[in-house]
Amino acid sequence: MPTVITEHPPIAAPFDPPRKRWTREECELMVKSGLDLERLELIDGDLISKVSKNRPHSNTDWKLLAWLIQAFGMDYVQHEAVIDVAHNDNATNEPVPDLCVLRRPFTEFNKSNPGPEDLLLVIEVSDSSLAFDLRKKSQLYARAEIIEYWVVDVNRQRLIVHRDPSVGAYQSITEYSGSEQVAPLAAPQSSLIVASIFA
Repeated sequence: MPTVITEHPPIAAPFDPPRKRWTREECELMVKSGLDLERLELIDGDLISKVSKNRPHSNTDWKLLAWLIQAFGMDYVQHEAVIDVAHNDNATNEPVPDLCVLRRPFTEFNKSNPGPEDLLLVIEVSDSSLAFDLRKKSQLYARAEIIEYWVVDVNRQRLIVHRDPSVGAYQSITEYSGSEQVAPLAAPQSSLIVASIFA
């Protein structure tokens, strides 16, 4: 009679299954071959799906865009366009933040992406991607020494402001909500009332 084994011996499994680490160059080749990567974002070698925006996310996105144009001028605000990050990260990263503010008019970037030295403010509007934006994106932007990074938490209607990047992390992280106001470092005269960007 066969012996019935009721306990399985422990199996040493890797923490993460093996996966392909993509580069910008490989992604460009895929696009040239006809693959549509428009709804994907390359972060640390992973192709991340950019989930379709729900109505609260879209509304907040457009309210912020209107406020940024008023504060900085239309030529200095970029909406959902690729940026470069730190030199060591560029090969495997091609982030597409929801919004960012440039030092120079966007018309000057015809053959290259804005780099960290060109970025005054980067903004991610978050609902389902909040943890990713607060951790992975924050580390990526801090390593690039982007001077100011905002995460807009649509679900809890708050704004999390990251400043003072150093040694791969933001040293100052402050949360604002409700009637509290915050002004970007690059436009101290332009204060945003946090509640005003939420429906």
